Amino acid sequence: MQEVDYLIVGQGISGSCLAWYLHKEKKSFLVVDNQIANTASKIASGVINPITGRRFVRTWMIEDLMPFAVNAYKEMEQYFNCQLIQQKNIINFHTTPQMQLAFEQRQPTEQEFLSTTINVDIFKDYFNYNFGVGMIQPCWWINVPLLLQHFKSWLTNINSFWQHQFDDNMLQVSEDGIVYNDIKAKKIIFCDGINTTNNKYFKNLPFALNKGEAILFSVKDKLPEEFIFKQGLTISPWQNNTYWVGSNYEWNFTDDKPTDLFKQKVTSTLNFWLKQPYQIQEHLTSIRPANVERRPFVGFHPTHKNIGILNGMGSKGCSLAPYFADELVNNIVHGTLLHELADVKRFDKILQRFI
Repeated sequence: MQEVDYLIVGQGISGSCLAWYLHKEKKSFLVVDNQIANTASKIASGVINPITGRRFVRTWMIEDLMPFAVNAYKEMEQYFNCQLIQQKNIINFHTTPQMQLAFEQRQPTEQEFLSTTINVDIFKDYFNYNFGVGMIQPCWWINVPLLLQHFKSWLTNINSFWQHQFDDNMLQVSEDGIVYNDIKAKKIIFCDGINTTNNKYFKNLPFALNKGEAILFSVKDKLPEEFIFKQGLTISPWQNNTYWVGSNYEWNFTDDKPTDLFKQKVTSTLNFWLKQPYQIQEHLTSIRPANVERRPFVGFHPTHKNIGILNGMGSKGCSLAPYFADELVNNIVHGTLLHELADVKRFDKILQRFI
C-alpha cells in the first residue's frame, strides 16, 4: 500500500496549484485525474481581468488575488523554464453608445484599472468598431494548456500522478485518514470541478453549473500581440498561432456538446469585427463549476475532517486557484484561518444534514 500525506482528486488549475503549494511545504501527495479533454480548466481563456460586467465593477478581492497570482505564475514559469504568463491588457471595443458612456462614467472612479487614453489608430487595420475604445489594465494571460501540460509531466516525474477515474464509493474514511484502492492518506481533497456535484460528501453545496463554449480560429496576419480584445465576445491568444474567442454562460443546458447557435453568434461577430479573413479551427465546450454565491468552496467537511474541497471557481480559476490553494495549504500545515467568504464551513448545516 502506497502512503502519502494527501490525495488530490483533479489536475485542473486548482489541483495543480494545490500540489504546487504542498510540494513547497515538503508534503507528499498523489494527484488522481481521468484526463478527459473538455474540463473547464482545459478550455479556459486564461485571462485575469480586474474589471467585470456591464457596469465595469472590480472583481471580488482582485487587489489581493491578482498580485498573488502574477507572482505565483512567474515562479512556476521560472521553475518549468517556459513562458506561462504575459501582461496583455484588454482593449474594450464598446458595443453601443450606452456601453461607451458607462465605461467613461466609471473611469474617473477606477483610474487604477480603466483608461480612455489609447492610440486607436493601431487597431484600424485589424478591426471594425463604431463606438469608441477603452482599455482595462493591467490584465494578464495565462497559457493554461501549457501550464497543465508541465504540471502533469512534473507530477509524473516525481511519481505523484495517477491517471484514473475516481469513484467515491470506493473511498474508506476513518478518523485516522482515508484509504482508496491501495492508497492511504491523511486527507483527501477534491479539486475535480463538476464531478464534485455527484460526490456524496459535497453534492449538496449550492453549485450552479453553467456551460461555456469557445471557438479557436486563425487569421492570415497576427493580431497585435500585446493585447486581448473584447467586443461582446473576447479574443485572446491560444496555441500554435490560433486565437480563442468566447465565451457564453448557458444556464439551461442538456449536454456538454457544441451548439450551432453559439457558432453562428461567433461567426456573425467575427464577420463584422475582423477586417481580415479568418478560419475556424475547433469548437470547444465545457461545464463550469460555478456556484450561487460566486465564491469558492475551500476547506474541510464538518463531519469528516479529513475530506476537503478546493472547488467552485467558476470562470475565475486563474486568479482564484493560486491564492486559495496557498491559503488551504497554510490552513492545513500552519493552522491559519481560511477567508470567511470562501471557507466551506459556511455551509456546515447542509453538509451535516446529509452525511
